[in-house]
Parts: sequence; structure tokens; C-alpha cells
Amino acid sequence: MFENLSDRLERSFKMLKGEGKITEINVAETLKDIRRALLDADVNFKIAKKFTDDVKEKALGQEVLTAVKPGQLMVKIVKDELASLMGGTFTDIQLKGKPAVILMSGLQGSGKTTFSGKLANMLKKKKGRHPMLVAGDVYRPAAIEQLKVLGEQIGVPVYTEEGNMDPVKIAKAAIQEAKAKGYDVVIVDTAGRLAVDEQMMNEIAAIKSAINPDEILFVVDSMTGQDAVNTAKEFNDRLDFDGVVLTKLDGDTRGGAALSIRAVVEKPIKFVGTGEKLEALDVFHPERMADRILGMGDIVSLVEKAQEQFDEEEAKRLQKKLAKNTFNFNDFLKQISQIKKMGNLKDVVGMIPGMGKAIKNMDIDDDAFKHIEAIIYSMTAEERENPAIINGGRRKRIANGSGTDIQEVNRLLKQFDETRKMMRMVSQGKNVQRMMAGMQQRGRR
Repeated sequence: MFENLSDRLERSFKMLKGEGKITEINVAETLKDIRRALLDADVNFKIAKKFTDDVKEKALGQEVLTAVKPGQLMVKIVKDELASLMGGTFTDIQLKGKPAVILMSGLQGSGKTTFSGKLANMLKKKKGRHPMLVAGDVYRPAAIEQLKVLGEQIGVPVYTEEGNMDPVKIAKAAIQEAKAKGYDVVIVDTAGRLAVDEQMMNEIAAIKSAINPDEILFVVDSMTGQDAVNTAKEFNDRLDFDGVVLTKLDGDTRGGAALSIRAVVEKPIKFVGTGEKLEALDVFHPERMADRILGMGDIVSLVEKAQEQFDEEEAKRLQKKLAKNTFNFNDFLKQISQIKKMGNLKDVVGMIPGMGKAIKNMDIDDDAFKHIEAIIYSMTAEERENPAIINGGRRKRIANGSGTDIQEVNRLLKQFDETRKMMRMVSQGKNVQRMMAGMQQRGRR
């Protein structure tokens, strides 16, 4: 996501020369390259031109502080303008009704059904709501079945009416069902087409009129670039939707839709899909995304993801075990599980400032822990509880059982022992410098 744009912008800032202030002469080449970078990222030409014109207007003649180089000042100006281009500030969804009704719109294949499941999962787990999903795509039995499967996975009911081909009646009946059974959010999935057509527009407009939703979300595949922006405009002209959802932002996308869509339809991006898992859904924060585009990471989102998996009672239990030096492989498995729940591993690591560029060519997939988990699951319950008893014979059996070799088992046992020592030092408030020195020493091996 945005990797090529990030690289291009970084090179653009290096072109800026001069001391004291930014001038029209020394900024010209930088702005030209920034515009090219935006166009290569599939940003609309008019938006790219206006963006660089706005940056130029804010940058010209600004005094550069002694401690700040012109290039660094330009980064700050570009970051602020990127955030402004994408909406400036975070905009939440409206859930005022009883029940609150959310209507999905978008083309076929944009990811509406999957997003509906993800949103229901997020509202249930993070906001304590009781959502109900509605299968309003009456033309594709596969969409109805997909929604049922998603609902079963997250423990959310799915309202369907087999044989009924009227999505307006289905949506109205679903809301009455939700009221009767105490569900406080109704998420209505709708039909899409491969392209915008009058029948689809009339149908979704009729659903909107009938159920008067609190929130209308337009779901768009970000990999379609400027086509996504054009489609969004057509839908907005008919529906006047409340916000945009960008799906597949973790794919091979240049990011033009994310940068252009807000300026074209003047509606906020509210969510971004960052993977296939049901937890791979992020609330959209323009200023944080601007930081990530410029390679500054997103430490706030990283902390939030970690806090979502944080269990206070589990943390207390873990601290006691560390203090007694009884942290074992069962505890280790729980920590791995929490990390995996934070989302796509490469995306999570990329939130650490400076790490995005370092890992861009690395293949970090969600199976990164599979060898470690295989080794641990090949241990007996006694071995997991008390790693000290794992001798040579046991190591050989564990290697055979996990499809690895003794060297890998030995490496994991050594890393586990070192990790346990470090965690114990942190829990006891030992000298941080000593801990860092130990990490550096192991990094040289």
C-alpha cells in the first residue's frame, strides 16, 4: 500500500536545496516530481495539480528554522496537505436510530458482503452493539450464503427471506424483526452490478426511501483506481451517501482512490479493509495515513491495535508468572495468538516508524509463526508446562512430530529462554540499558 508513492516522495524531498528559506526556484523541481509521483499513483490530474499548487503557496517564503532543513519543512507541509486532501480528521459512523440502520452500496465484487460481516464483527466486539445482517442481494444466492457463513463465524444473526425477490420488503421486514428481538444495529447488504445501471440505481434508491437509513456507506475496491472515483461520483449523485469504504487496500494498489475520492465526492473515507480476515478492518484516520505515506509509521494505530487485544486480568496473571519465573510455552502460545489477532503482520510492523521502508521487499505473511506453533504443539502437556525437562531425546521427538529438525527446535528453546529472561527483567524494572545491550549482543550472533 502506497509503497511506490512513498519512495517517489522521499526522492522528491531530497531534491530540495538551499538554506534559509524555500524559494520558487529551489522548490520547482521538487513540486514537479511530487506531481509526477501523484499521477503515477493514479491520482486525478486536476487534484494532483491543485495539491502541488497548494503546497507551493504554503511553502514559498517560509522561514526555515536553524534546526530544520528546507526538505524537512517541505515534508511537514506535504504531510498536512495530504491529510487535508483525504479529509483532514476522522469521521465516525452515525448510529442514532433504534435500531440504527446502515445501508451498503457499491458495484458487484467491491467487497460489500465481506465488509458487512467485518463491520458487524467490529460493532459487536469493540462497541458492544448487537447487530443483525440482512441479505438484500436477492439475485445472487452465493451472496446470501456468504453472508450466512460470515454471520455464523462472528455469532451475528442473518435475516433472509427465501423466495422473496423484493429487497425493499426484505429490508423493511428485517428492521421490524430487529426491533422485536432487540438488535440495535441493522446492516443491509444490497445487490451490485458489474457496472452502474439504471435498474440498480432505482432499486437501491427505493430501499433508501423505504428504510430511511442512519448511514449509507459506499464500498469500493481501491485497486480499481480512478474508476473507483468515477463510480463513487455516480452513486453519490443518486444516493447522497454518508461515507466511503475502501476495500483491498492491502493489495497491489497505487493508492490513487484513497487520495482522490474525498476531493471528488466531498464525503469522508470512514473505513479501510486491509486483509481477508474478519478483523482486518481499520477506521480511517487521514492524518495517520499521511504519516504512513511519508514513511513515518503509525504508532498511534499500532498502540490501539495492541490495546484491543489487551486483557488486564491476563496481564496480571502473566506478570505473576514472570516474577516466579514460571512463564511457559502455553503462555508463549497465548502471546503469539494476540499478535496474530492484531492483523496482517507486515501491515502491523509497517506501523513502526522507519520500518515501512525496511520491510517493503520482505515477505512477511500471516503464517510467519506456523513453524514455531508446530514445534510447540508437538510437545507434550508436561513439556509445554515445564520446558526445562526437554532433553536431547525429547527434542528429537518434537522435531519429528513438527516436521522440522533438531536445530530449529534448539533455536526456539534458546529464543524462548532469552525472551523469558528479558520479559522478567522488564517486569521487575531492571536496568533497561542492560536489556538493550543483551538484545544488541544477540543481534550480532
